[in-house]
Amino acid sequence: MDLLSDILSRMQLAGTLYFRTSFTSPWSIAVPSFENVARFHFAHRGRCFVRVSGGDEPVQLEQGDLIIIMRGAGHTLFCDPRTENEAVQLDRVVQESGFTGSGTLVYGALGTDQETQLVCGHFAFEKNARHPLLDALPDYIHVRDYGGAAGTWMENTLRVIGAEAGNGQMGSDMIALKLSEIVFAQALRTYLASSGADKPVLAGFTDPAIARALEAIHKDPSHGWSLETLAKTAGLSRTAFAARFTATMSNTPMGYVTQWRMQIARQRLAVSRLPIIDIAEEAGYQSEAAFGRVFKKQMGVAPASYRRQVRQLPV
Repeated sequence: MDLLSDILSRMQLAGTLYFRTSFTSPWSIAVPSFENVARFHFAHRGRCFVRVSGGDEPVQLEQGDLIIIMRGAGHTLFCDPRTENEAVQLDRVVQESGFTGSGTLVYGALGTDQETQLVCGHFAFEKNARHPLLDALPDYIHVRDYGGAAGTWMENTLRVIGAEAGNGQMGSDMIALKLSEIVFAQALRTYLASSGADKPVLAGFTDPAIARALEAIHKDPSHGWSLETLAKTAGLSRTAFAARFTATMSNTPMGYVTQWRMQIARQRLAVSRLPIIDIAEEAGYQSEAAFGRVFKKQMGVAPASYRRQVRQLPV
């Protein structure tokens, strides 16, 4: 599995909610914050503004643009700067529109041709999942002309999501949810290749030498990695690699190895019945005691305690 796919898979990225909207002017909607999700809005037709909580300026979303709002931040969607301060809470909008999750959420004035159609959705991550890549992302990612930036096939994917979401056909919800997970991965890839390429941590994933080391770690996390072997994989001297990795990733090479191993262990403890020693070995530790010390330092609790807290399998 490639580097980005491995990270998102371990973070348990999953689509959780998708729907279409038809908003007619004048309108303004306040979307509350929500834990452990990212949200997206794709301007399928028309335009609008988006102000993310804490942001200095609103984002102008033109037809064909995509915005992904990270970390469940609250935000306001509005048709015109004059309506921003008149925002209606989303729950009230849903209630007044009579939207049941099926079809299109219709809201706004009647008899107007100033319509904005959005395809909206939520992505969820496992509650305790962490990765420097996701932590380093800005509050929002705005991709202009998403179909052009990601390819016309991606715009077509969004059209399919919009057609499937809530239409009541057999399997339509699963199709919309799974396809929309692709939206997040593709938008993130587009961002990393453009405006995110020189930002702290994100720069490491676009630096060819550092990326080679990261890919090796993710391909074989239990390997007995050392600074020397990682530097050799990257094609750099030990000193140059250590300095370059730390500068781009805001972490040491072995610090990254440890953090990633603990994320693997965290996930395995939560979803499997494997003995802790087997999980320790999978994470690169031959001693359960040594693994336990590192896990507790990283996660705040011992492996057995963590498993009891988050176990997803029936007893």
